[in-house]
Amino acid sequence: MVRENGSNNNNNHKKKQQQKRNKAGDFFMATLVMWGLSVGFEIVSIHKKELLPVLYGCLFFQFSNWVLRFWVSREPLFVNTSVSLLHSSFASASVVFILFNQWSEKRSIQIFDHEELVRNTWPWAYTALCISCGYFAYDQWDMLKYELYSGWFPSILAHHLILLLCFTLALYRNVTINYLILTLICELHSVFLHVRKVRRMAGIRSAESTIVKAEWFLNWLTFFFARLLPHALILIKLVIDAPKFDKGVELPLALFGMIGMNLLNIGLGIDILGAYKREKNPPQNHHSD
Repeated sequence: MVRENGSNNNNNHKKKQQQKRNKAGDFFMATLVMWGLSVGFEIVSIHKKELLPVLYGCLFFQFSNWVLRFWVSREPLFVNTSVSLLHSSFASASVVFILFNQWSEKRSIQIFDHEELVRNTWPWAYTALCISCGYFAYDQWDMLKYELYSGWFPSILAHHLILLLCFTLALYRNVTINYLILTLICELHSVFLHVRKVRRMAGIRSAESTIVKAEWFLNWLTFFFARLLPHALILIKLVIDAPKFDKGVELPLALFGMIGMNLLNIGLGIDILGAYKREKNPPQNHHSD
């Protein structure tokens, strides 16, 4: 009788958890559909052809998904992580290329002046931002489709929603494009997050392995210098330059986005630290995350 009650309680708990997942999925799916309709309206009705790379980005990463499923694995998490690794590699390389190109041309710290970051757009920056925007839409769809998330308000889905909101509005108005390109330097750290997932799914888990040690070193290095520090500096610069912004949505949107990103970075850092400790001291007879 006790066992039956325990089993019923466990089943009820699972049902409640699934209901919360379903509600979260419904909310984020609704926002994704609204985003898609908005972008489609801008392209078709207002003839903003410069937004087409958003669509190309969605299609490219979805095509990469299909190729991996056909040739490599049908495991949704492995395929999703592999495509995410592809995007992180593309985005970080694009940011480095764009910044190197600007520095080579101007050789001045003025490339980070307020007017340069808000009103001007560096060569290739708009297209790169469009493609990344398309990726985040694809990834949101893929995670919702295969339920690759957990919790009543999944941080990864919230992260993508914030990025889609900030990126898309900036693309519509063609402002703060360079600011957003700078935020994408964090994708250099994401490379090693995705590499860790792929490595663990491949069965390489020994904390004493040279590969694992090198990966963790690069993971922590890029977390601090390509994610935590740059995003904190961008937020500080936004606050300092606040009086220079025109009245409108640019400053509130930028502050909202960067405050959200910095809070998510803190949570991510805590998660990474927990994963590092578990990997260094794995529980007996139990596979940790």
